[in-house]
Amino acid sequence: MRISTMLNYASDFKSSVAEIQELEQAGLDLVWVPEAYSFDAPSAMGYLAAKTERVTIASGILPVYTRTPTLLAMTAAGIDSLSDGRAMLGLGASGPQVMEGFHGVSYEAPVAHLRETIEICRKVWRREKVEFDGKHYQIPLSAERGTGLGKPLKLINHPVRNDIPICIASLGPASVKMTAELADAWLPVFFSAEAAAGIWGEALAEGTRKRSPDKAPLDIFAGGGVAIGDGLEHLRDRGRPQAALYIGGMGARSKNFYNDIFSQSGYPDAAKEIQDLYLAGKKEEAEAAIPAEYLAKNSLIGPEGFVKDSLYALREAGVTSLNIAFAGSTVEERVKQCETLRNLVDSL
Repeated sequence: MRISTMLNYASDFKSSVAEIQELEQAGLDLVWVPEAYSFDAPSAMGYLAAKTERVTIASGILPVYTRTPTLLAMTAAGIDSLSDGRAMLGLGASGPQVMEGFHGVSYEAPVAHLRETIEICRKVWRREKVEFDGKHYQIPLSAERGTGLGKPLKLINHPVRNDIPICIASLGPASVKMTAELADAWLPVFFSAEAAAGIWGEALAEGTRKRSPDKAPLDIFAGGGVAIGDGLEHLRDRGRPQAALYIGGMGARSKNFYNDIFSQSGYPDAAKEIQDLYLAGKKEEAEAAIPAEYLAKNSLIGPEGFVKDSLYALREAGVTSLNIAFAGSTVEERVKQCETLRNLVDSL
């Protein structure tokens, strides 16, 4: 199993990159660079390419609505060149609150946008002249929609790789099915080893049946918080603020994908209560309402035996790579936890 973690995009960026450098030495394999309504991800990815030696540098994620498919392909190819072939293009749809509220673009047909974007990106990386006639993207643009002067072009540069890995952050059945069919990797949220098959099993199976036999199996990233040792169970509570934010406040009451997944994971009453509390401004009460059982089942925090059992359960549920957050209070503690996890994973 590879080990990945998310770059902290809300704190001092250069300090966060310095920590990734130390985690790389401790066994980290991949770093996700998020883009919410923060600084852009590609700038940080280019900086990471210069400051790291081994880790894969993945956007985690770039919303498809914010850039043209060809620009997404150009960006991934540029970072792949800077990093000597260590880039991964993480794509997703984000949600209507951010897309329409911050970017001012319509949030519509996310699965179709992702599907068309994947196809166009791969054309660009193969240095084909880009000609595409989709429902949402037409390249070159037709005379009816533009000047009629556009002509098919191919990427000037020769990419380091002509098939840069694509990871999709998807949750709904249609998008997960498309992910299993076309993507190289999948980055779900709130992945529970015991509930995953019931939530996503059918969509994954259906998409896999359509997957090209030439493609490697889908790389699935999941995990949770990490702190390995006796007497550390209280650190699970550190996951409450982020869980409450996503379950309760990430999206509108009528359209919160994260709340839906949490509910389907066996917590429908808690999902409603957390959302009601969070949207009423009672954030601390929303955090307290997250079931302790959920925090335990969806983390790698506890004695070594507990963590090892959890890793086996994740692997049995189809997880091939870990996406984790180290629970230490200092850089030194987090680096130590990375070393411990690396050794534990390698012993499985």
